[in-house]
Amino acid sequence: MSDDDPRAAILAACRAMNASGLNQGTSGNVSVRDGAGMIITPSGVPYDETTPEMIVPVDAEGRPSGPLKPSSEWRMHLEIYRAHPEAGAVVHVHSPYATALSCHRRGIGAFHYMVAVAGGTDIRCADYATFGTQALSEAMLAALEGRRACLLANHGQIAFGPTLDKALWLAGEVETLARQYILAAALGEPAKLDEAQMAEVLDAFVEYGRQPDRESGTA
Repeated sequence: MSDDDPRAAILAACRAMNASGLNQGTSGNVSVRDGAGMIITPSGVPYDETTPEMIVPVDAEGRPSGPLKPSSEWRMHLEIYRAHPEAGAVVHVHSPYATALSCHRRGIGAFHYMVAVAGGTDIRCADYATFGTQALSEAMLAALEGRRACLLANHGQIAFGPTLDKALWLAGEVETLARQYILAAALGEPAKLDEAQMAEVLDAFVEYGRQPDRESGTA
């Protein structure tokens, strides 16, 4: 999807995540950085009824503008932008498998090398706090230290990226890993890669997803 029109891109992302089963109803929320603030989905409006004009601007101090309220989770989004200058977009979803793990307050360990897509050797689960509160934002930030995604206890997951496409992709990867982990755990606790093995993976991931240099032909 194109980020040329960020409001339209937010709506396209919301509809895509619901169509794919990554989210249900109005439970998730999406934002894009906008200067020192952000624009974010409104609270409680079905995505099929949302128009670009309904996307809510929120300034750097957390003050919304316009007739609609921002998502109840606006604090989490704004705190990510404050703490992570590299973040250009945030996606929060209640995806089934990630949410199931979060209800057991379990993160995703290094059972598969792809956990490195979130930036570290595991994907943590943040401590529980009531939705929409500053306490939840603080718990989330602790779980996101050195990471680009985490689970939220008894809640769901949140992911960010430099672009909306990459944030949505990462949320999908986290859900896939959660599903794979649950399937593997049905046979018993899966084997985990050790620190040396994950360090090698993280080094390799520095080049992961990079496009080749057109002049040199190298990544």
